[in-house]
Amino acid sequence: MIRYILAATLVLAPLHAHAQQPVSGHAPDMDHGSHGAAAQEAGIVRPAESGQGAFAAIQEIVTLLDADPATDWTRVDIEGLRRHLIDMNNVTLGADIAAAPFGNGVRYTVTGEGDVRLSVRRMVMAHAGTMNGANGLFIKADEHPWGAVMTVTLADPADLVKLEGLGFIGVMTLGAHHQEHHLAIATGAAPHD
Repeated sequence: MIRYILAATLVLAPLHAHAQQPVSGHAPDMDHGSHGAAAQEAGIVRPAESGQGAFAAIQEIVTLLDADPATDWTRVDIEGLRRHLIDMNNVTLGADIAAAPFGNGVRYTVTGEGDVRLSVRRMVMAHAGTMNGANGLFIKADEHPWGAVMTVTLADPADLVKLEGLGFIGVMTLGAHHQEHHLAIATGAAPHD
């Protein structure tokens, strides 16, 4: 259940916040605690988005960890989560993707230069290992000199139209597992190892 709440929060919060942008900037001496509480008591609608997607994702995880008395702070690795979000950004916005449909699947060649290439390798290899067999998709990943190749084969060839519509990045989002994945990274579980 928490997975769906987290997913909805990540999807809806930016839309909500965009419509309610604050008029003034962030003052260095701003009292975050009492200002927000006073506004809430007065019934004033306050922005919900923290201003940047990766920051919001980190804030969400930190809030969950801080609220959980069982959090083992010796294992928490928020910097690891930040590095993973950089990889997600590089792959989502910086990678070049070539799709080659075949029979009952699609082969995605995902490439980039420098940090993007390294992010592609980490993300594609991890995704294939995590999601292979889920949602009727059989995913195989191989390294490529400039990134990675992800081959997606369908259990039901009738789903080829859906697969082509989703494209590479749509396949990467299937399962809404990223929120739990982020929590695992932040708590030192090292799900990519």
